[in-house]
Amino acid sequence: MDLINDGMTRVAWATSLANLNAPTVAELGTAQELTDRITPDGLKIDPSTADVDTGSLASKFDTKTVGRVGYETEITFKRGSTTQEDWPYQNLTYGTTGVLVVRRGVDIATAWTAGQKVQTYPMVCGEPADVAPAANEVMKFNSPVKVYAPPATRAVVA
Repeated sequence: MDLINDGMTRVAWATSLANLNAPTVAELGTAQELTDRITPDGLKIDPSTADVDTGSLASKFDTKTVGRVGYETEITFKRGSTTQEDWPYQNLTYGTTGVLVVRRGVDIATAWTAGQKVQTYPMVCGEPADVAPAANEVMKFNSPVKVYAPPATRAVVA
């Protein structure tokens, strides 16, 4: 049976984590919840792996191995009419650092629990960009976030 994505991704912003590979339930409990403010297609965390040429002058065909990993990342948020709803716009400003925590495949209503698999990305925020207004849409902005240190893409909540 296929796993449906709707309502099965939770995203939070922690100012810091003691261990990216094992964030604690307490740390995640104090992290700022972002899920309700992100548009349905607004979480972009796209990894890429560079090629390293392993051929030599004697090679008769091209050979490669894996090289550096990088990420193209951006989050599209809905603006809010209250201070709490507009937290991302007010706080994820240019130069702000923190850790983006993403949990996939578990119902959004499920509390952070030890043993859950999460992804933790050390991020620095770029300059937010307002999305052009359009009819029948909420006000939105894009936050270009940059992974500035190696993430833990297979972390487990402690």
